[in-house]
This record gives sequence, C-alpha cells and structure tokens, in this order.
Amino acid sequence: MQEIIRNARIVLEGEIISGNITVADGVISDIATGNIYNQKGVDLEGDYLLPGLIDVHSDNIEKQISPRPNVTWPSTFAAMAHDANVIGVGVTTILDAISLSDPISLGGGDGSRTKLAHEIIDGIRMCQKVNAFRAEHLFHIRCELSDAYIVDRVRQLGEDLPIKMFTLMDHTPGQRVFRDIETWRNYRKKGRGLSECELDRMLAAEVEAQRRYAAPNRQAVAAIARERKIALAGHDDSSVEEINEALALGSSATEFPTTIEAARLAHSLGMKTIMGAPNLVRGKSHVGNVSAQECAENGVLDILASDYMPVSLLQAAFMLTCDPIGYSLPQAIATVTSNPANACGLEDRGKISIGAKADLIRVRYSDGLPVLRTVWRSGNRVH
Repeated sequence: MQEIIRNARIVLEGEIISGNITVADGVISDIATGNIYNQKGVDLEGDYLLPGLIDVHSDNIEKQISPRPNVTWPSTFAAMAHDANVIGVGVTTILDAISLSDPISLGGGDGSRTKLAHEIIDGIRMCQKVNAFRAEHLFHIRCELSDAYIVDRVRQLGEDLPIKMFTLMDHTPGQRVFRDIETWRNYRKKGRGLSECELDRMLAAEVEAQRRYAAPNRQAVAAIARERKIALAGHDDSSVEEINEALALGSSATEFPTTIEAARLAHSLGMKTIMGAPNLVRGKSHVGNVSAQECAENGVLDILASDYMPVSLLQAAFMLTCDPIGYSLPQAIATVTSNPANACGLEDRGKISIGAKADLIRVRYSDGLPVLRTVWRSGNRVH
C-alpha cells in the first residue's frame, strides 16, 4: 500500500524542504521537493512534517496506575490511558521508565514500589499482546543503587523484555540531586508529609544503605548492560568524578545532570546530555539544579525527555528555536527524534529519510504554539 503526504514543510536532519513524501509498506520510499496539486494523498497545507517523537524517559504511566493516593487503577486500563496520552502529543516511540527499587525515600520500603513496577510491566505486556497500543512501548529500567536487591530484581526481568536503557540512580541525601540535605528534607516532607523524626530515621537508613550497596551494585548493573547490549546512563551526575565514573562504566549518556560543569564535561567526552523537557518549559529545575535552558545556551543539550509531562516534549523542542537559545528547527527537532533514537540503538526511526519507518507527525506552528494535527505510525494514521 502506498500513500503520498504532500505540500508539507518537511524537517530533515539538516534542512527544511517544501515537498512531499511517499510511504510504502510502512517506510518512507521517496522524498521530493515541490508542491503537488490535484492529486490523491494527504494535503498538509504547508504544515510541518516531523519524525514521530521519541521519549527516552517517561514516568507518566505511574500517574495512570495510581491516579490518587490509595487508589490503584487496573494495569491494562492504565497502560491504555497512558498510550492515548502519549500518542495524543506526538510520541510514537516511548521508553516507559520503570523504577524497580524499594529504598525508603522513594516510598517503597515495604516492597510496594517494586510490586507496582511489575503491575505496570504486566499491563504494558498485556496491551502489547492484544495490539491495544498506538505508540510503540519499550522499557527504561531505573536502578536505585542503594537497594540491596536491585541486581536480582533486574536479572529477574528476563532477557525477552524490550529494555533499551538502564540508568544508575542514587538519590541518597547529601550528594547528586540532593547535595543540599535541607532540599532533600523539604522535598520528602512535602511529598509524603513526614515528621522531622521520621525524616531523621530515613536519612540515617538511606546513608547506611548507600554506603553498603551502591558501589557493588553500580558495577553489577553496568555489567548486565554490557552483557545485554543495553544503553547505560548516569543519573543526576553533578561532578567531574561522577561523569568520569559513569563513562568508565560504559555510560553513553548522562540523564538530568545537576550542574553545568557535569553537562559540559559529559558532552566533551561524547556522552549525550539528557535534560527534562518540563525543566525547559518551566524555565527551571523543580529542585533547583541546572536549567535545561542553560545547558542549551552552552551547546551541551542533546536530548529532551518528557519525564513526568508528555505534552512538554513537542512544546520544549519548538522553544529551543526561540531567543535566547536560537537552535535551528532541524537541530531542535533532533533532540526529540534522531538523538534519542541513536542513543537507544533505534536506527530505523527518528528521521525522515528513505528507508526509515514512517513514524510521522503533522504540526501547525502558530503564534508560538505547536499544534499537533495528525500522527502516523509505520504509515498508518493513529491520531
């Protein structure tokens, strides 16, 4: 089956052309300049045609499976709601970020967080089995290194799960994202309503767990990533030492670095810098770390991830083209398409080129607002 998408401003990897593409059997078979009139096909009326967005880190499904405190939604329905959410903002490939860990500070000291993680995975797998999704769902496993059992938890997932990334996380107070312990205390108190005594006990337990388990777990998870050829990323890296450690372990990216120094060093060493799109849209980190805008202005922002707000991905990409950042549109769109695709080994997508998957989105840009109009996956219209 063949279809022409015509009269589009097509965003290629290094330029924008006015023209048309032909899709055949789910891939792009031809790209041509010039407008076509009085012909069958989809007329984009001058709107942008972009590659489908690729999101390497989304926690959005957690909001669907646990929409309110003490409420757990059935995992398959939660997964379907999540899929509708992401396809509706132009994300055609998503890495669902699953935290397997049970450290006390993440609310899982009783094993509930790991149980929830498996419910999420089961819901996604069931939906995949019955072809209920419109986006393609892959996995990003978040490994909290202070968890005594994280290595066993990772190995128990099995090798058939489509995991594309591991991140090495350490949320212990006193370093990385929580270098300022008062910031940690305020964050945990606000999120969970803990008393000062409870926070003191949690702090002591987290520090001791990190002392005992973080170093060997870091090495073990990195070894699994190498063994299974899965992309590895550092997380909340803040210093030269942490970036160098991540690189030595085989990390190809640093996710949400907390300082501009860490982001600059990672970029200079060939590691991709992943920043949160909500950080860029809001103009700041929600915990006071380096802003995505500062990374972009320094030329060290490579990938945007939606983190907790799927709609932010398209918004943030277009914001990169505005002052004071001033990326070209192809450069900006690469942060949410080809760059994340390459970082995860997904070479068949993330670009408009002959032979690439026809995962595409139509966007009308008006008065500073990108408006999604149509989504195709493998050449089929899905939104």
